[in-house]
Amino acid sequence: MLSTEELYLEYQGLLLPRETHSAESLKFAQEFALKDDDVLAVTYPKSGTIWMQEILPLVLSGGDLTPVQTVVNWDRVPWLEEKRLAQVVDKLVSPRALVTHFQYSFMPPSFRTSKAKVIYVLRNPKDVLVSSYYFHQMAAFLEDPGTFDEFMEIFLDGRVVFGKWTDHVKSWKNAELGDRILFITYEEMVQDLPASIRRISDFLRRNLSEDVIHKIAENCSFQSMKANAMSNFSLCPKEYMDSDKSPFLRKGIAGDWKNHFNSEQLARFKSVITKELEGENFSLPWSLD
Repeated sequence: MLSTEELYLEYQGLLLPRETHSAESLKFAQEFALKDDDVLAVTYPKSGTIWMQEILPLVLSGGDLTPVQTVVNWDRVPWLEEKRLAQVVDKLVSPRALVTHFQYSFMPPSFRTSKAKVIYVLRNPKDVLVSSYYFHQMAAFLEDPGTFDEFMEIFLDGRVVFGKWTDHVKSWKNAELGDRILFITYEEMVQDLPASIRRISDFLRRNLSEDVIHKIAENCSFQSMKANAMSNFSLCPKEYMDSDKSPFLRKGIAGDWKNHFNSEQLARFKSVITKELEGENFSLPWSLD
C-alpha cells in the first residue's frame, strides 16, 4: 500500500492526488488565462462535479448532444488544476467550460481580472462524506479510508484531498463575486433537474426553450449518465478506479447519509461543522440533524 507522501502532493497546505496533479499542472493552472466568456463549475469533491460536466456543455451548445456522446467528460470539461488541461486546452471552443475543486484563494490571477462566471454546487456534507468514503475504497490514487468512523475524523480534520469542506464553502461564499457566481445545491438538482437547468441557463444568459431544457434534463439524468461510457468512468483503467469495489456513479441521490451515520457520529459531525461555520454571514440550506 502506498504511503500518504507517495499518493499525495502537498500544495500550499492542500493534499492533491499525484495521479492527476503535478507541480507543472499547478503552475499551468496559476498561469492559465481565463476569458470573459469562460464558465467554471466549482465543487468540493463528490458534490456533483461529473453532473456539471454533463450539464454545462449541453446548456452552452443549446442542447446539442454531440459533445457528451463523443468526448469523455474529463476532456470536454477539464479540471483547471489537473495534468490533462495542458493536453486538451487547444481543443476547447468558446465559451469554454471548466471544473475546479480549488478554494477561491487558489484561483489564478486571470480569474480575478476576467468576467468568467462560476456555478458553485453545494452538497449536504453528510452525503459528501458518504460518497467520498466509497470513492476512497475504489480509487487507487486515494488513501484507504479505513472504517467509516475513522474516515469521518479524517474528513472533519481536513486531512483529505482539497482540505476541509467548511474552508471550501466559506472561501466561495465570501468571495464577493456579485453576479458572476450562482450557488446551486445538489439537492435542488436531484429534486427538480429541469428547474435547476433553467436557473443555470438563465444565469449564463442562454435563452433555451422548455423543449431543450427537458431534453438536457433527460440526458443528464442519473440513469442516462450511468449508461453513457463517455460519462461513467468505465473507460478509466481498472488499476485507477475499481468499479467492482464501488461504481463511480453509485446512487446519485440525496440523503444516503441516513443509512450510514449512527446518533453519536451525527452529533459529532454536527458539532464540528457548526463550530467551524460560527459567525459566518450565510446559513446552510439543510439541517445538520
